[in-house]
Amino acid sequence: MCRLFGMIAAEPQTGEAWLVRSDRSLLAQSNASPETAQRDGWGIGWFEPNDRVRIEKGTAGAFEAAERPLFERAAADANGTVVIGHLRRASNPLQLPHDRLVGIENSQPFGTHTTLFAHNGMISFPNETRPYLGVHAPEVKGVNDSEVLFRLLLRHYEEVGDPFRAYVHAVDDLGRVWAEVGRPSVEPYSGLNVLFSNGPSDLWVFALSRGEHGPGLLDRSRPYYQMAYLAEPHRLIVGSEPFDGTPGLWKPLPSGHYLHARRRDRRIEVVGGEIPVPALAPAARPGGA
Repeated sequence: MCRLFGMIAAEPQTGEAWLVRSDRSLLAQSNASPETAQRDGWGIGWFEPNDRVRIEKGTAGAFEAAERPLFERAAADANGTVVIGHLRRASNPLQLPHDRLVGIENSQPFGTHTTLFAHNGMISFPNETRPYLGVHAPEVKGVNDSEVLFRLLLRHYEEVGDPFRAYVHAVDDLGRVWAEVGRPSVEPYSGLNVLFSNGPSDLWVFALSRGEHGPGLLDRSRPYYQMAYLAEPHRLIVGSEPFDGTPGLWKPLPSGHYLHARRRDRRIEVVGGEIPVPALAPAARPGGA
């Protein structure tokens, strides 16, 4: 299970303070303990001055000796109004050998020339979901279930032009896939915490999970999938957990909620609300219909 960082600012800046330097930075989260080490890749993406996406990635833990200088350099270079960071602890719904899970093509963020996406969680049936990707199915390059989710979201975004509706449609599709495979006891997803940007003036944050998954890595008082954010007039910072320990500074973004932050008049406007997620039909009982 992975860790996320997102920033949108009124003027271009780096997220280096939260990616590298703060006491609960993304780098600190990458090796909070041997049991939770995020060893399977990292990535940082941002919009450059020409409004095109740039992504830098690695294939091992950001804390490891060979990777840390690359991660720190990318964090310093990532200067823009939108910056997204990701640490990867690979999920494996396809039950593949571990060495097949790791590679640049499987590290996040994913993106196009004009979009950025990062995901924390797992979709349980990525192969069965591929028919729902439409023309984007051939674009899946790796074996990361998060890439399937990205292409599914992208397909709906291109069709409806609204990231919020696109996300809801993608969640609906995952429920349909789960029903098509017989409503097994395996949930259709563990988490669908997503950062998505469709340009240098917008950042969407979606928090959604199912089941219990233990505590956070550095803030053990928080549920693993409960995101946190800091909203300021000129900036929004959001992540899988708070990036410092200042009491009361970070607000929770619990499952079933979203934020939309956008640049307007040299300020950041933030709105949010609930995600309308339909209830799933009961899971099939072993040996039953």
